Amino acid sequence: MTKLRKIVIPVAGLGTRVLPASKVIPKEMLTVVDKPVIQYVIEEAVAAGFTEIILVTRASKKSIEAHFETHAELEEALERKGKLELLASVRDILPPDVTISTVFQHEPLGLGHAVLCAAGLIGDDDFAVSLPDVLVFHSSGDHSTDLKAVVAAFEQNRAAQIMVERVPDDKVNQYGIVDCGDVEFQPGESHNVIAMVEKPAIGSAPSNQSIIGRYVLPARTMELLKQTLPGAGGEIQLTDAIDALIAEMPVQAYSMQGQTCDCGNKLGFLLANVEYGLNHPEIGSGLRAWLKQQEF
Repeated sequence: MTKLRKIVIPVAGLGTRVLPASKVIPKEMLTVVDKPVIQYVIEEAVAAGFTEIILVTRASKKSIEAHFETHAELEEALERKGKLELLASVRDILPPDVTISTVFQHEPLGLGHAVLCAAGLIGDDDFAVSLPDVLVFHSSGDHSTDLKAVVAAFEQNRAAQIMVERVPDDKVNQYGIVDCGDVEFQPGESHNVIAMVEKPAIGSAPSNQSIIGRYVLPARTMELLKQTLPGAGGEIQLTDAIDALIAEMPVQAYSMQGQTCDCGNKLGFLLANVEYGLNHPEIGSGLRAWLKQQEF
């Protein structure tokens, strides 16, 4: 396996679950406290050691790329006024050794198709996939803790990794669930996947471990995606390619230590703002004090 450098982040979706906010502004550019969602996701990837960010995008989402470009006029104004902390917040978003490339998904043909759009940039390399709707929050403040652990498990175990999170038993019918046999999951552990079940009926789920949108995959996955036929809704599903991968080599589920914030829906987006707001060095104490005063 090659050293992991490349991560695919599909951002071409229409964001219908957060309309009307996403009618003009890409959902990935909606802010959680003071940063757009996509910045958190890319910062997580960079902290985990990825240096080549591949955005699978569409023409109407140029503001995502623009956010990570130099804004000379703004930087000059902040420097002139001595607002150095604000200057650092816009100038130092990405380390100099990190690149962002874009490829286009011209039709919404599924997550598998979006990942396949990046095949030319992935080449024969192993790679990761990170969904921008989902933020991974860790109480330590290092929100890349789980992605770092997934990368380490991939390299140590020589097995593809799917990050999963425990959900309540009465919610399993809302998620993709992994089947790892009779294994008892502990946070931070990886176990071999037998199969994946999409939205199983309550009471029949093989586990309560849901797939959350972080994957580390061998290069072979791209070849399998090329052979994957459209499934539900005429879309090419990444899980179908991973199912085929399971027949060829080990695939493991990594049980995360942190928690997810699903910014792809209105309630999840609001809760993410509260969670990150409470832990923000500038406004955390004020938000906590205000919440304590409220009678809900």
